[in-house]
This record gives sequence, C-alpha cells and structure tokens, in this order.
Amino acid sequence: MSFSFFKVSRPKTPQEVVKSIKESLMALDTKTVVEVKALEKALEEVEKNFVTMRTMLSGDGESEPNLDQVSQLVEEICKEDVLTLIIHQLPILGWEARKDLVHCWTILLKQKVDSNHCCVEYIEQHIELLDFLVVCYDNKEIALSTGLMLRECIKFPNLAKYILESASFVLFFKYVELPNFDVASDAFSTFKDLLTKHGNVVAEFLTAHYDEFFDQYETLLTSPNYVTRRQSIKLLSDFLLESPNAQIMKRYILEVRYLKVMMTLLTIFVANPNKPREVKIILGKNKGKLLELLHNLSPGKGSEDEQFEEEKEFIIGEIEKISLSGSF
Repeated sequence: MSFSFFKVSRPKTPQEVVKSIKESLMALDTKTVVEVKALEKALEEVEKNFVTMRTMLSGDGESEPNLDQVSQLVEEICKEDVLTLIIHQLPILGWEARKDLVHCWTILLKQKVDSNHCCVEYIEQHIELLDFLVVCYDNKEIALSTGLMLRECIKFPNLAKYILESASFVLFFKYVELPNFDVASDAFSTFKDLLTKHGNVVAEFLTAHYDEFFDQYETLLTSPNYVTRRQSIKLLSDFLLESPNAQIMKRYILEVRYLKVMMTLLTIFVANPNKPREVKIILGKNKGKLLELLHNLSPGKGSEDEQFEEEKEFIIGEIEKISLSGSF
C-alpha cells in the first residue's frame, strides 16, 4: 500500500521563495488582472509568499532561521530587484501582507552578507525609493506601515542624510499637521528620528541649510495647533542640545527674529540641570548679549503677554546666575 499522499512537500529554497514573491508582485500589474476575483487571488498569493519569507527570515517559533538561507534570500532579493517591486506595490497590498512586510523589512535591512548591508546598499543605489516612502504619508491607508519602514531606513546615516537633503524632506512640515492624528503623530516620530539619530549628519545639514530649515521650523513653533507647538519646542531642544549642534544653537538663540518665539525653549535651556557643558559655556560666553536682547523685548498686552513677561524675568534671572565659564 502506498502512503505517498502523506509525503511532506519539500521546503522552498531561498531562490524559489524570491522567484515566487517576484512573480506574485508582478502579477498585480498584469493586464489580465481586470476582475475583482482575479485581483483578490493575486493578493492572496503575495500574502502567502510574504508569510514564507517571514518564516525563512525569523523562524517558525519552533526552530531558528537558517543563517545561510537568510543570507541567500537577502542576496537574491537585491539581485532580482524585489525591494523596488515591494515598495511600489505597497498601496495595493492588504493589511496582513503589509504587517508581514514591515516585520521582514526590519530584518532585511539589518542583515549583513560578507559584512555588507546588502539591502541598505540596494536602497542607496535606488535612492528614489526613499522619496516614494515619504510621499506615502499622503495615503492614510498605508502611512503607518511606510512610516515604520522609513524609521528603519533612518537608522543608517547615509539614508537619513539623503532624506534630509532631498526635496521630499520639506513635506514633513506638512505631514506633522495632517488632520488624521495617527498619521500626523507617526510623521512627527519620523521627523524626530531624522533630526536626532545622527548628530554629525544633522549638524552638517543645518549648517548648509540654516535659513531654509529654520524658516520652515518657525511655522511649527507658531502653529495654531497647541500639540504641534509643544512637540516642536521639545524636539528643537532635543536636537539643538546635541554637542555637534552647539554652534547652530549659538547662532539660533542670538537671532532677534526668533527670540520671542523661543522664550519657552530658552526656559528649557537655562533651567535644565542636565544641560551639556557646551551649552553652559555658550550661555556663559553670550550672557551679556542674551540679557541685552531679553531686556529690550517690548512688553505686550493681555494674559499671554503677561505670561511671556513672567517667563522672560525667570530666564533673565537664570542667565544672570551663569558665570562666563558656564558654571553657576
């Protein structure tokens, strides 16, 4: 008697997995997919292939992934341009497929083959993919998935540097104030990572694009949205207090056009007991100039201006305590 029907199917090789993924993604673009049922079937095939990829990359819960197979999978994905297909098909993928993709994306970017981050290098060679991920914030259906993918990319200095210097970076000043709270919050998280993950990259960017950046940033600091204002003030203090940005901070806080807007930020600077030594030295060396600027600010009218005056007096008092060396 034959028991061949109990035979377990042979697991796919990494090359076969990638081939199946590529074919299923390409099927979404073929002209034959004109009926709803046909499209649903194609999307199901993509979802099934993503599950297989996830299992190969992270194991099945009972056994660990085979590292040789993982390396082969990563190499094949880059070789077959699957990353480009994946990103461009994101808008049409279902929720489950996107969830598995985000999980795989994190592993793919981190995975090294012969000491090289193959997928990161692939993105560097197809850098327009980052712009595509950024503009996906305009699509609320996929924005949270692409936001996670972007933040994984931003962990790598070269990819973060590209986004900062790209034309698409300015879109974040719009995205952080989108009416959809979840999408706006996610965009702000990505914006924050761009400005805080790599101090030297950010310092280089701010030095080269000082006026352009801070003109845009002032729109966030003066936004009618209270949450945007507070988040932006906190973020500004986060990245300006980084040591590589010491000269940027010095230039910024000494500009009269920004000083009134930055009263709350100055409060954070002078009252923060854990401020870096560089910040203390800058405040100390510029003590006279800061005090002169603060004293010359014209008093206003109304409750908000009364609060402003109180904050100003507090800041003046704290700055007066600082010595020229930055100590108290």
